[in-house]
Amino acid sequence: MNGGFYKVYNVIEIALVIVSVLIVIAVLMQPSKQQDALNALSGGGGDLFTKQKKRGFEAVMVKVTYVLLVLFFAFSIVLVYLSSH
Repeated sequence: MNGGFYKVYNVIEIALVIVSVLIVIAVLMQPSKQQDALNALSGGGGDLFTKQKKRGFEAVMVKVTYVLLVLFFAFSIVLVYLSSH
């Protein structure tokens, strides 16, 4: 294999590590869902119709997390493909 292949592989590998750290940070920055977890354990039928659309900071963090997860899986698949060839 040539040196260019290893450079591309290493760049994608570093990008995967950076995206992984950003996913952890994004998940930790999301607002607490204590009430949702409590409802899951107790049945939680009391607020069946009070679901609200996510707004503001919470909506942005959810979108950022989705984008980072897509990048994570894309980089992972590319690394698997490159390592098999």
